[in-house]
Amino acid sequence: MFIQSLRMTARDWRAGELRFLLVALIVAVSALSSVGFFIDRMRAGMERDAHQLLGADLLINADDPVRAAWRDEARRRGLLVADTVAFQSMAQAGEGEATMAQLSAVKAVSNGYPLRGQLAVTTNPEDASRAIGQKTTAIPAPGTVWVDANLLPALRVEVGGTIQLGDKQFRIAQLIATEPDKGASFANFAPRVMLSIEDLPATRLVDAFSRVTYRLQVASTSKNDLAGVRDFEQWVRADIVKNNVRGVRIETLENGRPEMRATLDRADSFLSLVGLLSAMLAAVAVAMAARRFMQRHLDACAMLRCLGMTQNQVGAMYLIEFAIVGLGGSLLGVLVGFGAHFILLELIGNLLPPDLPPVSVLPALQGVATGMLLLVGFALPPVLQLRNVPHNRVIRREQSAPQPMALATYGLGIGVFLALLLWQAGDTRLALMTAGGFLGGLAVFALVAWLGLRLLRRLRGVFRHQGWRFAITSLQRRPGATTVQVVSLSLGLMALLLLTVVRGDLMAAWRTATPPDAPNRFIINIQPEQAAGVEQQLVAAGVKDVTLYPMIRGRLTAVNGKQITRDTYQDGDARRLAEREFNLSTTTTLPETNEIIAGSWYKDAPGVAEASVEQSLANRLGLKLGDVMRFDMAGMPVEAKVTSLRKLEWGSMRANFFVIINPQAMQNAPKSYMTAFHLPGSAGNLTNALTREFPNLTVIDVSGIIRQLQEVLDQVVVAVEFLFLFTLASGVLVLYAALMGSQAERTREAGLLRALGATKGQLAQAQRIEFVLVGGLSGLLAATGAAAMGWALAEYAFKFPWKFEPVVWVAGIAVGALCALVGGWLGLRSVLRQPPLQTLREA
Repeated sequence: MFIQSLRMTARDWRAGELRFLLVALIVAVSALSSVGFFIDRMRAGMERDAHQLLGADLLINADDPVRAAWRDEARRRGLLVADTVAFQSMAQAGEGEATMAQLSAVKAVSNGYPLRGQLAVTTNPEDASRAIGQKTTAIPAPGTVWVDANLLPALRVEVGGTIQLGDKQFRIAQLIATEPDKGASFANFAPRVMLSIEDLPATRLVDAFSRVTYRLQVASTSKNDLAGVRDFEQWVRADIVKNNVRGVRIETLENGRPEMRATLDRADSFLSLVGLLSAMLAAVAVAMAARRFMQRHLDACAMLRCLGMTQNQVGAMYLIEFAIVGLGGSLLGVLVGFGAHFILLELIGNLLPPDLPPVSVLPALQGVATGMLLLVGFALPPVLQLRNVPHNRVIRREQSAPQPMALATYGLGIGVFLALLLWQAGDTRLALMTAGGFLGGLAVFALVAWLGLRLLRRLRGVFRHQGWRFAITSLQRRPGATTVQVVSLSLGLMALLLLTVVRGDLMAAWRTATPPDAPNRFIINIQPEQAAGVEQQLVAAGVKDVTLYPMIRGRLTAVNGKQITRDTYQDGDARRLAEREFNLSTTTTLPETNEIIAGSWYKDAPGVAEASVEQSLANRLGLKLGDVMRFDMAGMPVEAKVTSLRKLEWGSMRANFFVIINPQAMQNAPKSYMTAFHLPGSAGNLTNALTREFPNLTVIDVSGIIRQLQEVLDQVVVAVEFLFLFTLASGVLVLYAALMGSQAERTREAGLLRALGATKGQLAQAQRIEFVLVGGLSGLLAATGAAAMGWALAEYAFKFPWKFEPVVWVAGIAVGALCALVGGWLGLRSVLRQPPLQTLREA
């Protein structure tokens, strides 16, 4: 039987019967595998490059000096290490009455810092304020410091001048243009002063009572292999538990930089959606190709049955043939996809680093497995129908109804489709929403197509034009084929329109979350009597929408009447959160980019204290709705009931607070103010003017963080642009397959009609009308389905606003009709070229 299957495979290949199925499978697998290769490398590259925002692959924060055993173990494992010591201290300049002082964020660094990313330095203050500088792998030389540019006017010094830190004087050698791991913590918002860790003892600023953060940076020698770092992280966590080490927090990209994590999470979600729609289009294309193969082999199967082959033998022969084609097509598809992903990388090479991680074998294995799964799920039903072809089909052109087992295999195809969606998405919710949308769309589209055919039957007598009558008759003559065409075209167009709709909304949502005009300056420590003056200066400088946020320092002392102690929380992160002072705030309205996910926003009633808590803080501290939190605010206790939980948009760079309490309860709390605003590069003098008039203010420049977020976002945007184009190519194959399914039948009909006197022009016109009707209906259905799914995905999966766009329906109908016309011309242009006599002889 295997030999016979090989012969049949060779015969069908020579006759061209397998080429369309093979092409469909190759395109399907190449679409999935190229997307797989590209996403695999892109995700790995984005994850790797985003680590420069930590300055390392792994960061160990400690309240006390990091254990020497950890540093030794990291080196023993062949990992790179660097140390930093960070604290706040006053930097001074000048002598006598001319002495100036400024609170600064001091960082002492060791050789090798930073392990990921690079510092950039300059001696030009204007360049430093615009983050323009020379990248360097060095650190400050002994006796020198590198500082933020905004420290110079605060201390009235220049580059080359001296400042004093503790007991030691330093010469300002460079200005810091970019510092990859500065972060958005308030502890880092004071102007940076960076020195060599060797100079730190001479300052005598650090003693047993100092509030200091010690950091051990750890990184792999290869940016593309983080297995050693992950193993070391597990070893450190185990050692922390074993020795009951306290005051230690381990940071990775996942928990150390929420604003970057949010960007990457959205990128993963959309790349997963592209994979989902590619899988859907691949399934439809293979199903259409297999159905066409089945229709063209009905006569051959009937002849084989007459020659003595059993049903099982016929079924086994074609199963083996399909397996050979499937394996060959899958391997070829993986090779094409592997080459195609290099084209994608080349096209966007300007935005991608030149040393992306190498290709892993996983996308190749997934491509082969996907090809075989598609073949089993969507080619098995037609094969089982072939084994049931009756003997008498040789004489009578009839085909019996599909057997129950053959119909049951369509359920297998649906199951395989769902499995592919879950596999490609990596997100159960996203996969189920997409699967439900497409399966529901399939049923609705089939029903509407059937109802449309019934309506056309009644309208046939209305049209007097011969072309219209031919077109409507042709659609009525093949109700099953017409329904399949409408459903296939609708599903393919829905996938493409959905990508268009969701892609545009997602890009807009990302840009809105971290737009070019996002706040890039923060001002803290604004005293109540200074608030009006600061606001006036900001408005005079052209800053829009100036908002001053109250900021109240408070320590959490009890939850539900139970005192918070060092032993209340076992988790290190939770313990550090509970032990530190919170930056609380108060406002009457829900801040922008905040979303209530549980409970409701407080009504600010007199005598009632209510708190809104950020969801991650609530999760770490075990807080829930109804809990009562007690804070000590400079000796003033306040008990507030948790009435809502909020989700923050960390990528927005706006002022965010973990806990917000209603204003009525915070009237007597000691407070200062802070604000966040966007300062154009041309308005750099505003910072100097503010610090001269209000020396106590701390102005923080986070424009470097904005630029880093935008760079990663630009990579993602360009990636999905090109993945969209590749998925578009997959959709074209679906449209072509849907129209080619009826080619043989159309050829026979055209030959018969021409023999009866119809002209080529009349038949060509009827075909065009038919394609416009099918394409227009498909486009209308596809636009409706894409709009519905776009709303559901925007509302429940991606969490961004959805807007009603009527142009989607106009575009759907127009694109559907155009695609049907072009596809019909490409696929059926040979129908009218064949002489009628030849057609009648072959029939």
